[in-house]
Amino acid sequence: MSRRGDQTVITNRKARYDYFVLDSYECGIVLRGAEVKSIRNGRANLQDGYARISDGEVWLYGMHISPYEFSRAELDPVRPRKLLLHHRQIDELARALETKGTTLVPLRVYFKDGRAKVEIATARGKARYDKRQAIAKRDALRETQRALKGDRE
Repeated sequence: MSRRGDQTVITNRKARYDYFVLDSYECGIVLRGAEVKSIRNGRANLQDGYARISDGEVWLYGMHISPYEFSRAELDPVRPRKLLLHHRQIDELARALETKGTTLVPLRVYFKDGRAKVEIATARGKARYDKRQAIAKRDALRETQRALKGDRE
């Protein structure tokens, strides 16, 4: 049952809408019990997730993992989870977070060679007009795609 390659399970679509993504990092995540099975079933949510550095470690807060239905253990679905990074990367993140308005946001959770990974990014918040511009650009692209598709038929 070897599943090679990346298999994205959960994405945080709202993160790219609310933030300008500056740099992204791949990191492991410490999970307990049947949390891996819940993630494989897609029963997790990154919407309110964010990461913080404390005592030289990176922690993911606000990620909700629904309890696995066949599990006996009762775990808190929104407990903080430790992210696994090299010390060099943690120092790099700490330096990036010193800039005002910069935060750590989880972008997606995926499996790489059978291990759960989280892609986190340093991001800067968007203003309202930036969000409106993104919506207008997306709508214009959709209209051109629709027009091109109509020409072919």
